[in-house]
Amino acid sequence: MTTTTAPLIADVAVPLTNQDRCDRCSSQAYVRATLPSGFDLLFCGHHAHDYRPSLVEAGATFYDETSRLTAKDLAAVE
Repeated sequence: MTTTTAPLIADVAVPLTNQDRCDRCSSQAYVRATLPSGFDLLFCGHHAHDYRPSLVEAGATFYDETSRLTAKDLAAVE
């Protein structure tokens, strides 16, 4: 698993792009978990769901863009 430092612009997390990859499976990342140490972990929606309870317990904060998944799914159906 890789870690990176959080890119910040005026104390706001930078949005995730399609080049950000899940640290667990290399799928597109939709969630950034920032640990109290300042390190980030990037996750796809599936792995974010799996690891969220332990990350919350560790004091992580989340930047969650999984709502983009629903928007993509709806656009594909129309």
